[in-house]
Amino acid sequence: MAGLKEVRERITSIGSTMQITSAMKMVSAAKLRRAQDAITRMRPYAEKLKEILENLSASLDASEGGAYSTERPIEKVLIIAVSSNRGLCGGFNSNINKKVLSLASDVYAGKDISVISIGKKSGEFLKRRGFNVIERNDSVYDDLNFEVIAPIAEKAMAAFVAGEYDRVDIVYNQFKNAATQVCVAEQFLPVAPPEKTDDKTADTDYIFEPKKEEIVLDLIPRSLKTQLYKATLDSHASEHGARMTAMHKATDNAGALLKELKLSYNKARQASITNEILEIVGGAAALEDG
Repeated sequence: MAGLKEVRERITSIGSTMQITSAMKMVSAAKLRRAQDAITRMRPYAEKLKEILENLSASLDASEGGAYSTERPIEKVLIIAVSSNRGLCGGFNSNINKKVLSLASDVYAGKDISVISIGKKSGEFLKRRGFNVIERNDSVYDDLNFEVIAPIAEKAMAAFVAGEYDRVDIVYNQFKNAATQVCVAEQFLPVAPPEKTDDKTADTDYIFEPKKEEIVLDLIPRSLKTQLYKATLDSHASEHGARMTAMHKATDNAGALLKELKLSYNKARQASITNEILEIVGGAAALEDG
């Protein structure tokens, strides 16, 4: 058994760590509330806009703006990987990196793959693994807003229309709740046609005012930018949820370890006191015998 001094030092060290993880949990909880409000407000608008985009794109040809929905044989792929700038959030970032590796080795095996990263963790990891990271956006979370994300979407859209890439995917963590985040790979370009369902709203006949071409030129780019912005907001909320959960577990584990160490310390201290008493009693008995 470790000496009293070593156990005491471990108790002090783990107590300090517990204070840090507890503080980080509270900070993440506060940030999560704001991030969750942002994605909750954005999601209905983004989903409805995406639905309109899918229905609209299905009725267009390339001359009307359907260049964003043009299907081509997939040879060159662009993956937009959305991660965080910081760690200590469980498997949040590793799930993104694993998903990109899975896409590269399975779905797009043998294809020419390039990456645009949002967040340091994916950019650093994928660069080390030999991926062609053409652009890193590490500062977007300093002031996350639509104007910061829009240029990233514009570059991907322009590259797709120019034929530089045949497919563009977004890999991010979709926010479900504070304890649950789902890593998804979402098709960004070409714009996917609406799924055929029995729901009559799935295929809508729109009346255009003003001209159809004018609406298309504005709506499709705006919808695609909104899709990437929503994915980034999803990821941002997921990051704080994952970190809050990870720090909560770390705090609980530290508390359990502290309890064990204090029990061990008290047992060692009690044994030490008992030994001292026995030595005193033994010494007194020896003096009496002498």
